[in-house]
Amino acid sequence: MMPFKETVQFIQDTFKTKDFIPIHAPVFMGNERKYVMDTLESTFVSSVGAYVDLSERMMAGISQTKKAVAVVNGTAGLQIALQLAGVQRGDEVITQALTFVATANAIQHNGAEPVFLDVDYDTMGLSPKSVSDFLEEFGERRESSTYNKRTGKKISACVPMHTFGFPVHLDELLKVCNLWNIPVVEDAAESLGSYYREKHTGGLGKLGVFSFNGNKIVTSGGGGMIVTNDPEIGIAGKHLTTTAKVAHSYEFYHDRLGYNFRMPNLNAALICAQLEQLDGFLENKRQLADAYSEFFKTQGITFRKELENTRANYWLMCVELKNLEERGAFLKATNDSKTMTRPIWQLMYRLPMYRHCFRDGQKNAEYLEERIVNIPSSVRI
Repeated sequence: MMPFKETVQFIQDTFKTKDFIPIHAPVFMGNERKYVMDTLESTFVSSVGAYVDLSERMMAGISQTKKAVAVVNGTAGLQIALQLAGVQRGDEVITQALTFVATANAIQHNGAEPVFLDVDYDTMGLSPKSVSDFLEEFGERRESSTYNKRTGKKISACVPMHTFGFPVHLDELLKVCNLWNIPVVEDAAESLGSYYREKHTGGLGKLGVFSFNGNKIVTSGGGGMIVTNDPEIGIAGKHLTTTAKVAHSYEFYHDRLGYNFRMPNLNAALICAQLEQLDGFLENKRQLADAYSEFFKTQGITFRKELENTRANYWLMCVELKNLEERGAFLKATNDSKTMTRPIWQLMYRLPMYRHCFRDGQKNAEYLEERIVNIPSSVRI
């Protein structure tokens, strides 16, 4: 008997097909065509357009923040958010090694160095205890900033990533970082629609960043959004992402080194239509998560569920296998049957450009790396 045959059969029955089943496909069933055609007819297809402004207002409302800035993608948004938080070339930024590479890349693009600390087993996101332990051993307070007494470099930010939409332990993490005067920039790329103690992810730190990549719950093809509760930071973010151009009716004057990172109106039109459907998408995915949870109980496989005091968006749903060997068998059986599954990412310090970076013991990260697999998680229509 083929291993994991019942799992493949259940997924095929759930998605009503024996053809290829992707890990997460976009769904366009609202006003997408209408809004995109509006932009074409208006001729405002680039970064100046009504839908760019509307998408920002919508995201500020959804994320419960005071200001949102639309950008070309989540990685660009995180790069700018780190600058707005005060990260400069030569600094260090605390983050997790169990993450998508964009988290570390955004740090490196700013000329800063990632410090990879362990995750919590239950959230799969940055561990407040790991951060506290690191700072107690290596942190040194100098006036209002914290430095790494081992390297002499300023630790200018902390970037937790809400893995697959499961919020990290934000209260504890914010408490530690506030104690050491280190701003928190939430990598909320995967957590649109996720809540921690009834507060939306992305809005609890100094800044947060979302992604609208093609595989996210809502998508504009590319696209991302910076959010903050500090309006002045938001204004600075918009200025920085629009090539730092000083407003004028016809003159071109740029007062600092800026970036052409503003989201085009075409993409914004698409994301506005998608955001209108967010609540329905989230409920659809929650029903799928409940079905998976009940099924995997019968298979002796752990299905990862949201924690108490959180509400996960179940962006990419995942199971935890017993060991690396079982994980490999699961991946082979499902993919050979045209059911797309993927292992969690390789830890960042295994990649050539990050092998030199500091890391702690990574006990939980390495455990999860060998066991976590994503399964098909699309909205079903």
